[in-house]
Amino acid sequence: MNENNTIIEVFGADIICASCVNAPSSKDTYEWLQAAISRKYPNQPFSIRYVDIEQPLDNDRDKEWAERIQNDEFFYPLVLINNEVIGEGYIQIQPIFSTLEKLGFQPGE
Repeated sequence: MNENNTIIEVFGADIICASCVNAPSSKDTYEWLQAAISRKYPNQPFSIRYVDIEQPLDNDRDKEWAERIQNDEFFYPLVLINNEVIGEGYIQIQPIFSTLEKLGFQPGE
């Protein structure tokens, strides 16, 4: 997989997860990641999407991830890059940057 089709996904909900007190909301995490990645890796193509696990989901893959979170298999927000779990609950930026660089992302000036 090359950097041209890197897909970052944030699965979450409006309510902050009980074990993630003082952590940003899922939506805030999504917006923060979008800004941080765009700033660190300008001109690198990626797509980022937010999936609200409390809303009706129209595809089975999203439903499956949402169910796994709701069944306490993962904390949310859950961050995936190309279908690989990179972080859950309290999201750290460094593992995300490391994963993107392994995929060929180059930091900007």
